[in-house]
Amino acid sequence: MSSASRPLRILQILRAPVGGLFRHVYDLTHELAARGHEIGIVADSLHTDALTEERLEKLRPLAPLGIHSLPIPRTFGTADLTTPLRVRRLADVLQIDVLHGHGAKGGLNARLARIGARQRVSLYTPHGGVLNYRPGSPAGQLFRLIERALLGATDAMVFESGFAQRAYTEQIGKPSCPGPVIHNGLMPSEFEAIVPGPAAADFVFIGEFRAVKGISYLLDALVDVRALDGRPATLVMAGGGPDLDTIRAQVERLGLAKRVTLVGVKPARPTLHLGRIAVVPSLAESLPYVILEAAAAGRPVIATDVGGVKEIYGPTASSLLPAADAAALRGAMQAALDDPAAAAREVELRLAHIRGGFSIAHMTDQIEALYRQVLAARAPAGVTSPSVLTS
Repeated sequence: MSSASRPLRILQILRAPVGGLFRHVYDLTHELAARGHEIGIVADSLHTDALTEERLEKLRPLAPLGIHSLPIPRTFGTADLTTPLRVRRLADVLQIDVLHGHGAKGGLNARLARIGARQRVSLYTPHGGVLNYRPGSPAGQLFRLIERALLGATDAMVFESGFAQRAYTEQIGKPSCPGPVIHNGLMPSEFEAIVPGPAAADFVFIGEFRAVKGISYLLDALVDVRALDGRPATLVMAGGGPDLDTIRAQVERLGLAKRVTLVGVKPARPTLHLGRIAVVPSLAESLPYVILEAAAAGRPVIATDVGGVKEIYGPTASSLLPAADAAALRGAMQAALDDPAAAAREVELRLAHIRGGFSIAHMTDQIEALYRQVLAARAPAGVTSPSVLTS
């Protein structure tokens, strides 16, 4: 087998398998494994539960190099000094080519474990991570200081959106290593159309139940929205989180108990069948999968202009709404019910935009090429890395 085609040995490192970060790691691992690369996973051993174990088990068939549980504290702890050494020893034993850290703590371990090891490279995808801390907070200041110190041990960064790339440059500094924007991608099956049944609600929300998702504004907006036949509009909400009780109380206070149905935590795609129009009223995001999934399934989406959402919306970006604005949200929801033909035209424009640039194959092509590019750059002078793509 030529050096250009030899499979890579890759260690994906993350703290917890949650949210869009886990979705990204799962999809990337799935596609890399399908291409013949050998994958290992490192995840936190300190905070685990049945759902965490279930998600990691989904990865096990794709990870012949094993799933390894090591202590990765959410905040700072002694394990932040000892675990990178254990990751390095593990990488030596497994003969790893690429350490790919996801999130702030995954990135910390990948880069510290790479220091001094000429035979491998470290890549880092922030997934928000350190950027989620308030700039003036003590934790935010400390994490940003560490980020700047680690830039020298970073062979490449992957930003899932132009928004994340700009935010990192503004808050941390411009990376001296390659740092391309590589958008998250979807499986081919996720581009199959979803047609809600006759009993579907008017709107559907899918996400975590916490303040940053803008749910309070969504419920306020829903109060006066009416369908074409004059009946009060309905909403299905799928998710869970720390603000569940607060949301239930607001539903009762606004008199929406008969119009809002809470269905618990469910996967996005099956839940899209339960509503005709997806609503994503977030106050902050990076590149939300739920918008990608809804748009790929041919569903109308009402969303706020936060994070990298504009990059998903492409030619339909002018329809994005200001965050934390119940009146604007109410107007958009009413307009979508009043003029379904206009909503359908926007769906087609958005789908054409994401079909080429947001596929899992396109995402993995770019990340795989980046792995090989930085391996080639790190190889000692006059030596061709055995895993490197030649050009």
